[in-house]
Amino acid sequence: MSADHPPGLDLDRLRGHLDRVRPGLVGPGPLTAELIEGGRSNLTYAVTDGTGRWVVRRPPLGHVLATAHDMKREHRVISALHPTAVPVPRPVLLCEDTAVLGAPFYVMEHVSGTPYRTAEQLAALGPARTRATVLGLVDTLVDLHAVDPEAVGLGDFGRPEGFLDRQLRRWGKQLDASRGRELAGIDELHAALGRSLPVSPAPTVVHGDYRLDNVLIASAASADGTGVTDRIAAVLDWEMSTLGDPLTDLGLLVMYSSPLQVPDSPVSTTAGAPGHPEPAELVERYAARSGRDVSAVAWYTAFGWFKLAVILEGIHYRYTLGQTVGAGFDRIGALVPAFIEHGLTTLQES
Repeated sequence: MSADHPPGLDLDRLRGHLDRVRPGLVGPGPLTAELIEGGRSNLTYAVTDGTGRWVVRRPPLGHVLATAHDMKREHRVISALHPTAVPVPRPVLLCEDTAVLGAPFYVMEHVSGTPYRTAEQLAALGPARTRATVLGLVDTLVDLHAVDPEAVGLGDFGRPEGFLDRQLRRWGKQLDASRGRELAGIDELHAALGRSLPVSPAPTVVHGDYRLDNVLIASAASADGTGVTDRIAAVLDWEMSTLGDPLTDLGLLVMYSSPLQVPDSPVSTTAGAPGHPEPAELVERYAARSGRDVSAVAWYTAFGWFKLAVILEGIHYRYTLGQTVGAGFDRIGALVPAFIEHGLTTLQES
């Protein structure tokens, strides 16, 4: 297909569906679209008629049936959160009819903003703006965890009972499915996490993959005209969201805010940007604003290192089988031991 008709998005069928379900939404101009790079699994497209802009999300090409459920869950959670203090794109519609695009999909309004994926990109903001942006990430997480799931219609969005135990078993099974080599310390880390399982606080809506490059930062001139202010315009990528332990989100954020200390890593944290707050300050800010006990945050951070080690080992395993190609994949395998070591060290220090 052409650049205006990216794979997986039939614009004629999409327009026909929009005209039927939301007449008047799309103007008379032709629809064009482009695939937004950076997504990990589901496909994201920016669509415009020359005036209005929307975003379409659908499962990957060759998707399995289970991913159809993701679209409904993602649309449901942003629909529930849109009226709250949590910034999410305005939902437009959900389509479960696979005759339109070959898979379920949903449409939301386009939000302008920048995803900062690396310390180098973040450094361009300068120390003061970097610090404010990362602290704002904590504040938005507190807002998310303050939402009453029942009040927004998400009371049945997950099974909070036994959440951490299920998570640990799930990622243990993922590890077993990717065993192609000996990995020193990985089973030790898994077992140590199981022995020291914390007691979860009251359940909340959990994002599941909360980090800087899953939000859009909008920048504008400050009110006094002397500088630039940055705000989180939208939290994206809700495919892992559920009801569960809010401190899993905090632990993952702390992990992504910690120095990785691996040269030429294809996986980066943002910690190296000048002005980036230390992980301890992020934890203290979350505790002060949420009122939650964060004394077990080291467990949640170690669990974040374990999860990422398992994910990266899965990528490495598929690479060795010739199922994954692309820049950087050949270096993923060498990265896994660093994540295991960080996890073990974090638990020991706690």
